[in-house]
Amino acid sequence: MTALQRLGAALHERQRWLVTALLALLHLALVSRADGAISLLCWLVDVGLFILWQPFIYAERRIDLGGLTVMALVLGAGVVWYGEWLLIVWVVMLAALVGGRVMFIDHRPTRVFYLAAFAYLLAALLFELVPRAVPETTQLGPSLDREFAWGMPVVLLLMTLLPFSRASDRRSGGMIDLFYSLFIFLLIAVLVLGSLAFMLFEGISYLAAVVDTLLAMAALLLLIGWAWNTRPGFTGIGVFFSRYLLSIGLPLENWLHRLTTLAAQESDPESFLGQALAEMLDLPWVAGGTWSVGARGGSFGNSARFSHDFTSQPLHLSLYTRHRLSPALAWHFHLLARLANEHYVAKLRARELQQLGYLRAIHETGARLTHDVKNLLQSLNNLCYLVQTSRDDGERCDLILQQQLPQITQRLQHALNKLRQPHSESGNLLPAELWWRIQQQRFAHSPVLFTAADFVPDVRVPAPLFDAVVDNLLHNALAKAAAGGDLQIRVALAADASLLTVCDDGDPVGDDILPDLLQAPVASLSGLGIGLYQSAREAANCGYCLRLASNVRGRVCFELRRASGRVGDDSFTGAQP
Repeated sequence: MTALQRLGAALHERQRWLVTALLALLHLALVSRADGAISLLCWLVDVGLFILWQPFIYAERRIDLGGLTVMALVLGAGVVWYGEWLLIVWVVMLAALVGGRVMFIDHRPTRVFYLAAFAYLLAALLFELVPRAVPETTQLGPSLDREFAWGMPVVLLLMTLLPFSRASDRRSGGMIDLFYSLFIFLLIAVLVLGSLAFMLFEGISYLAAVVDTLLAMAALLLLIGWAWNTRPGFTGIGVFFSRYLLSIGLPLENWLHRLTTLAAQESDPESFLGQALAEMLDLPWVAGGTWSVGARGGSFGNSARFSHDFTSQPLHLSLYTRHRLSPALAWHFHLLARLANEHYVAKLRARELQQLGYLRAIHETGARLTHDVKNLLQSLNNLCYLVQTSRDDGERCDLILQQQLPQITQRLQHALNKLRQPHSESGNLLPAELWWRIQQQRFAHSPVLFTAADFVPDVRVPAPLFDAVVDNLLHNALAKAAAGGDLQIRVALAADASLLTVCDDGDPVGDDILPDLLQAPVASLSGLGIGLYQSAREAANCGYCLRLASNVRGRVCFELRRASGRVGDDSFTGAQP
């Protein structure tokens, strides 16, 4: 690090001493009067100190020939037009920059330091410079030159005695709120010009004009502050001001309205994106553009001199504008591109979800048909076994075939109907007594005990639903018996066919599959694990409820209950004793 760089870094860490020296030289320039050589020399040194203090270009930075030329031209113009009005503009600019820095200071002594500097500059402007610029024929009132010349150095001395925090000074060294500085600049300008206007038009003294201007500005600021915040029945002008700053004249709301309208009307993601981006042609700066998402893309409008790229995965947008975009406008267009990209991604996901819905419907339909075909094959196997074991009893064999084959045919027809109309689940109604005898015959050679019941006359049951439930429950119980030894399996049907129970005395359903049982497909070693889930859905569609009524060792019972016969909530949420 060179000596100049070390000097620049040291000055950057000692901002308060620079400000104090700057104000001290400014005081000498004001006391020496604006028409003297000493005053001009003090002002030139003051400009140099300002260059070291200002936050726009760091003090350790090397200035090229172009920068030196600009500085020389500015100083030359200042020397030529040096006078009261130049000092007025200079002091107002310093006051605006000092006031804009106060907003970023948390350390209280440092904040008081800059407030004192601001008070000094304001006093120099109102009590020293502006009275000099007023024509001599105007009534000024009492002069405060002597009080300013000897009283203001006391303020500078008190500024040097305030506690010093190098860390706070370093943090606030390069930060200025330009908007706040501009606001202060305009307020001071209004104060000065308003004071002159009151003095000239009302014929009052200068100090009285300053007081009247301050009172008028205070009343106006109080009114603006009262109307700024939101209150019941009034939204506050702060809302409109913030809205204007955010939109900066950009017709953002109209484009957003069109974007949401297109999002509701257009389902194809690429078509939506092309139309939404084409709507940007109505914005005053946009001449055209190109966009691409993956291998697809498009264009709208015409090309122009200026091009700006906005990338938000997967969208890449290039906008052609008639003028170079400012940083604020570039940020706004980046926001528009992000909004269009988010809507596009949402439509892509909606399309993927729709495709997944189709695949799920196909899978569930295939799974149901697979279970139906498996149950039919099991019934045919049982029927073949009965035929083979009943060779000596031809009449009994013919009777079984006459009863079972039409049922198998109906069940096969019902499976085909499911393929044509997946949501039609009710099927044919059979007398409960007939359906019961058929089930006894189907599982006659299986270790299944059918409990006898005296059925109510003319009671009927939905045969496809009861067949599917009994097939799934008994096949699962028989598979459990084949894997774990002899089990006693019992099937019972209420006299009014409102309750069907299938129980076994084996092990309970495992805790790993219990939460999803009857609610979603579960893991299965011998199938798709979807049989009971589909049976439960079919039962709900037919006005029944399939649930696990008991899940303890020695008593595992499933119930198929008619919905009209339920009391309370029959959904199973855990094991019951």
